[in-house]
Amino acid sequence: MSSKDQTEDVDLKSKNKGGLRESAVVIVQALILALVVRTLLFQPFNIPSGSMMDTLLEGDYLFVSKYSYGYSQYSVPFAAIPFSGRIWSAEPERGDVAVFKLPRDNSTDYIKRVVGLPGDRIQMIGGVLHINGEAVKRERIEDFVDEPGRSGKTVRRYIETLPNGVSYHILDLVDGSIQDDTRVFEVPAGQYFMMGDNRDNSTDSRFPSVGPVPFENFVGRAEILFFSVKNGASAWMFWMWPWTVRWDRLLNDL
Repeated sequence: MSSKDQTEDVDLKSKNKGGLRESAVVIVQALILALVVRTLLFQPFNIPSGSMMDTLLEGDYLFVSKYSYGYSQYSVPFAAIPFSGRIWSAEPERGDVAVFKLPRDNSTDYIKRVVGLPGDRIQMIGGVLHINGEAVKRERIEDFVDEPGRSGKTVRRYIETLPNGVSYHILDLVDGSIQDDTRVFEVPAGQYFMMGDNRDNSTDSRFPSVGPVPFENFVGRAEILFFSVKNGASAWMFWMWPWTVRWDRLLNDL
């Protein structure tokens, strides 16, 4: 091999090493950026159950803003930086759809609606939400028809309007369920009462397994529904999207 060939061979190896080094740097930078975005700005979540129907359906994918309520130890993946309380905090508002860590284990993610603020008295009477002794207004609208892939059932649907004017749909599956009539819940200071919009099919603050949720456990507020596939479909099966994607739900604000 000539000296020229040897030189070219060395140059080629150097370029290959340089290319690998640059690729590694780009990958590390991308991972750091993704971690920063996920920790400080937005985190994606998918909906695994029907407790928030028909606001959120199984197979919905949404972005949750991490900055809406400030940051706690649960803003960091796996609570890797433990500290108490919140920084740059902003309190949840009545009607927010929020992701929180289940108080009993501080690791399981739940998504429900904020209906009770600190100091409120919350009670269900005959399936109607009462806040501080006053019935929350609800108006009967057209029935909700579940997808054939799920139950296909027709369910009573209402528009519920909270005292601050926030309105949304709720479902009422059956009369006389254990969730329809409850004791009065007094929401402790620094905690919030959370309920699912699918009132007869939601494990929420009405149950001892959840209870009122401390402010520190809030992860963020649901902002936008960016993708949705029908029940039983897989989001990664892109070749099935023309038939499985719920096109009318894409990029909907919450």
